Amino acid sequence: MKSIFVALMVLLSLVGVRVCAQDLSEAAKIQYLIASVEALEGAKFIRNGTAHDARAASGHLRLKLKAAGNKVKTAEDFIKYCASGSSITGEPYLIRLADGTTVRSEVFFRNKLKTFATDEPRT
Repeated sequence: MKSIFVALMVLLSLVGVRVCAQDLSEAAKIQYLIASVEALEGAKFIRNGTAHDARAASGHLRLKLKAAGNKVKTAEDFIKYCASGSSITGEPYLIRLADGTTVRSEVFFRNKLKTFATDEPRT
């Protein structure tokens, strides 16, 4: 009976480690997405018709992430609930790149998320 209990505890701890690792991976993806906006030189983040620089945009996204709380569990949730548009007006967020190209932030973030594995620093 004791060996079954020990085996069950080991199994549960391994499941817990896997879930925690998954959460850390999603958190890393979200931070990567925010950093990708912050690193955009010469770009403007357009929110409700007003242009903001990259630093202000990343700060706003961090505030929205914090306010979202447990609603955001994955990078996809982050894009959907925080990074795609205004929760007040419903207007989509836009990013005007340095070359003048304007893209919906949702498209920008989904494309960046696809590059997460290749851009992630190797240790």
